[in-house]
Amino acid sequence: MKKTLKITGFFILALFLAIQLKPVDRSNPSEIADSGLPYEVKTILKAKCYDCHSNESHWPWYSYIAPVSWWISDHVHEGRREVNYSKWDTYSEDRKEDKIEETFDEVLDGLMPIESYLITHPDAKVTEEEIDVFDMWLAGEL
Repeated sequence: MKKTLKITGFFILALFLAIQLKPVDRSNPSEIADSGLPYEVKTILKAKCYDCHSNESHWPWYSYIAPVSWWISDHVHEGRREVNYSKWDTYSEDRKEDKIEETFDEVLDGLMPIESYLITHPDAKVTEEEIDVFDMWLAGEL
């Protein structure tokens, strides 16, 4: 029984070390064109959204350990595909309007930031005051 446990433990350790070799894209492209965002909105987005929705992601230590690294990288790249605030000024006016509404709706519905992100970043939870700023942005008052 002990021999089987040792072999199983060695196999699990070897597997864990082997999966570390799979490369993960943790790049932050240099393209940044978000100057058209109102200051108040950009401040909130930087604090709450930029890790997944910009080219200015911060990659914590655990984003270098597989399989968590795969999951985090996938979330960031999916987030950037959905809306990338670093490319904001390259979006058409229609797309900007859609993304403003979508951002506001997802924040109001509690879908963003996602729960798994809030576990390690509890300060990313959007406050009522910040929702009011999004509301003003949506209404075109900023």
